Amino acid sequence: MNDRLLVGSPAPDFSLLSDTGSAVTLSELAGRTVIVYFYPAAMTPGCTKQACDFTDSLDALRAQGYDVLAISPDKPEKLAKFRERDSLTITLLSDPDRTVMKAWGAFGEKKLYGKVVEGVIRSTFVVSPEGEISYAAYNVKATGHVAKLRKDLGI
Repeated sequence: MNDRLLVGSPAPDFSLLSDTGSAVTLSELAGRTVIVYFYPAAMTPGCTKQACDFTDSLDALRAQGYDVLAISPDKPEKLAKFRERDSLTITLLSDPDRTVMKAWGAFGEKKLYGKVVEGVIRSTFVVSPEGEISYAAYNVKATGHVAKLRKDLGI
């Protein structure tokens, strides 16, 4: 299993393509608080629920100074369909070779239906304005996670 990031760790920088084809670089968001979450696949039930929950909470999150970046291994074209189909307003990023997921400990061994498999570990992080991890949660549940996150962050 990959090393997991801990609170206080520097957030590994990345530059990934969004669903619009533009590059988003984490270090360019320095000075802002950024929620980075990793999910297995666009347009699947759990991932759709989670993305819609983040979209529904985006105004409240932004009002408290948070940006949201959602990362999956899907290609930008599929992410564009996901955004269109579900009216998503969060930033969707593509990590097809899973390099960023591995750097963040969000790809590796996990249990799926009782079997150990290798895949995306549904994870959520908060990156402080100084570029450090201020919140790290691995193996989160898709349903109810955004509400729990908001509670944990006092939003």
